[in-house]
This record gives sequence, C-alpha cells and structure tokens, in this order.
Amino acid sequence: MKYRLTTLLLVVAFVQLNAQSYRFNFSEGKHRSGFGADIVEKMYTRVTPNDVYTPERGYGFEFSRELIAAPDCITSSKPFYFSVKLREGNYHVIVAVGSFSGPSTTTIKVECRRLMVEKVEIEKGIKSVEFTVHVRDSLIRTASDSSKVRLKPRERDYLHWDDKLTIEFSNTAPKIFSLEITRVYNIPTIFLAGNSTVVDQSNEPWAAWGQMIPNFFQPGRVAVANYAESGETLKAFRAEKRLEKIWSMSKPGDYLFIEFAHNDQKAGSSHLDPFTTYKETLKEWINEARSRKITPVLVTSMNRRTFDSTGHITNSLGDYPEAVRQTGKEEGVAVIDLNAMSKTLYEALGPQPSIKAFVHFAANTYPNQPNDVKDNTHFSPYGAYELAKCVVNGIKENIPALSKYLKKDLPKFDPAKPDDPEKWSLPASSFVGMMKPDGN
Repeated sequence: MKYRLTTLLLVVAFVQLNAQSYRFNFSEGKHRSGFGADIVEKMYTRVTPNDVYTPERGYGFEFSRELIAAPDCITSSKPFYFSVKLREGNYHVIVAVGSFSGPSTTTIKVECRRLMVEKVEIEKGIKSVEFTVHVRDSLIRTASDSSKVRLKPRERDYLHWDDKLTIEFSNTAPKIFSLEITRVYNIPTIFLAGNSTVVDQSNEPWAAWGQMIPNFFQPGRVAVANYAESGETLKAFRAEKRLEKIWSMSKPGDYLFIEFAHNDQKAGSSHLDPFTTYKETLKEWINEARSRKITPVLVTSMNRRTFDSTGHITNSLGDYPEAVRQTGKEEGVAVIDLNAMSKTLYEALGPQPSIKAFVHFAANTYPNQPNDVKDNTHFSPYGAYELAKCVVNGIKENIPALSKYLKKDLPKFDPAKPDDPEKWSLPASSFVGMMKPDGN
C-alpha cells in the first residue's frame, strides 16, 4: 500500500509539472475530494491569510486587507486579491467557492478588473466555477524579435502586463475554498486590438466592453486576450509593437477583433483618412492575419454620447464606421456593427438615463475627486456591460464558428431594450482613479 501511495504521488507531481498545474487549498480542514486526505494535503498547497505574494514564493495575497480564515474558506468584507506567478499563455481555472457554515455570494475578476464570473450565490455548501484566462507580459519572444511592447507610463503598474495572474474575489460574501490553475494549449484565442473603449480599464469607475466579454463565453472553450490600450490608433498600435506581440502569441485558428477610429480621426501623426489610408491599413492587418491562419473580425466604433435636440444620437465619428463596413464587404470579413447597435442602445435609454452608461459622477463621489466628472466617450461598468452584450449579438449574427463557444443559457438581448441601469449592479474593485483614459 505504501508503494502504491508513493507511486501515485510521483505521478501526480509529474502531471502537475508537465501540465503546469497549480493547486491551492484555503480551508483549515481537510480538502473534500475523492482522494484520501493525506494525498490531498500533498497535492494542494495550503494558503493562509498571512501568505503575502512574493516572487520567491510565487503565490499569495496582494492589496488585500481584513482577510478572515474560516474553517473551510478564506473570506473578507472587501475585495481581495490572490496572485500566482505564471508564464504567459492560456490557463483554465477552477475555483471552489462557498462555505459549509453559511451563505456566500462571489464575483470573480482577473488582472485589471476583467470579468470572469459574474455572481455565484450559494445558500450553503461549496460549488465549483470555471473560467479560462489569458496571461501575458510585455516581452516579444520570436526568432526575429526579442524586444518589448512600448508601454506608456500609466501601463507599467497594470496587472495584465506582469509575470503573474491576479484573481479578484468580491461581492457581499466572497468565500474561496480551493483554486486550481492549469495551462491549456488547444483552444482558440480571441485577441482584441483597440483603444480605451475596448481596453481592460484598470480603475473604477471606468470600464470598456473588452473587459466584460469574457464572462459571456463558455469556460474551457476559448480565451479572450485583450491587448487594447487607451489612446491607441492603428498606426500607434503597430509602432508600439502591440500588434507584433499579438502575432507572437497567436496560432492558427485564433481570432483578431479590430476596433479603432476614435483617435485615428484626429489630426496628428497617427491620423488616417477613412476611405484611403484607414481602409488600406485595415486591409494590411486582415491580410497579415489570414497569412497566419487567424480569422480577422472588424468592429465599427460605438458612438459617443452626442444627442441632438430631438433625442437622437449625432454622428461624431465621421466616415470611419462606413469605411469599416466597406472594408468588410470588400475583403469578405465579418463586421460587428457596434456603431449602429450603440446608437439604438443610447437612444433607447434616452438623453438623461444614458448618463448611467458613461462616466458621469458628481464631485466627491470618489476619493480625490473635487470636481464633477462628465465623460461622454468612456463607459461605466454598466455601459461597458451593455456594449459587450451588443458585441455578443454581433458574434451570434456574423460568426457562427465562434458563436458556438458562447454560453448556452445567455438570454436574448435587444439593444432597443437595454437592462434597467437602476437594477443592474456589479461589485466595485478596490482600485479607483480619477485620471481620464487617453483619447476621447
């Protein structure tokens, strides 16, 4: 029996090493599983609230206060963060949430507030939830290029450019029992290239659709890799080697979503004319993606909140949305018309209620905010979530090969009938900042 046990442990260790798997136990008692308790204790790394992340340890809590160790979980009255040092790539994550001693409600985000699990309510007991996440750093590792993405100063503290995965647990009673992380290779990746309307915004109250959309895909089927950044244009995105970084991480069967225009339309060195140089650049990206057997997808930019006196949205993006539509037809590329859907969405909300979809807050709503904030370009979490639903609609209507990876139980969404902003909620993260994202 002792020989068989030793052999099993060696096999487990070998599998973990080669599959790049990590297992953590947050309970004080024995892990409840089909294995013997002594084997499980060796398979799962025991974590306590005192385990603070260090590069040497390779895992631990960060930014977290008031952690509570219950008999079968770790919890807190505030959002708390657990990090694991990982190589870049796609990972499948299984989290056992809840407690045998009482109710729990848990929301899970990763990195810079990327929504993965919206809300898990449990009256009593433990439930496993899963998601698939993309992890990357700024290094480019190819045979012809060993440079780095040229990050902006504000990006250097972003959690999505470092050498670890950071998981945020929040809501009214977040409780974590165990955590398993395993590297995966055989699933498609959806790469997002865009600007501040797409990026994983790092601070409350800002948000973008790219950080909401992972929540709508089935775990284990596809990974969303958001490479967008505030203030970007097609020219700048390539010049800063963000596109090269995507190519270095991609493989045949992946997708590239492209959504720009808000900054490309402005005068300056990155300006592109909609029907000439803008279309030409889009076609260059499309051809390069296809040469790598990656499926390109074009997304027209959503409108700004610019109502006229009759309650209709005026066009603040000029000919750029139409240029994208034309490019899609000419190149046989799927187009998600977020520009058209956002117009329907904003007008359905109306001039005043639509403020809830944008970053409009009275002075002193947040710390270090002495003045009113009125931003008609960038979105609140509610607005970002509604736009993500519009993108999901576009996937369903235009990309059947990708739509099969969406969650099966998604309710039908009509932009003309948006969710009531007064009834919608998502727990805020701990990170708050009043610096407006680059671009407008």
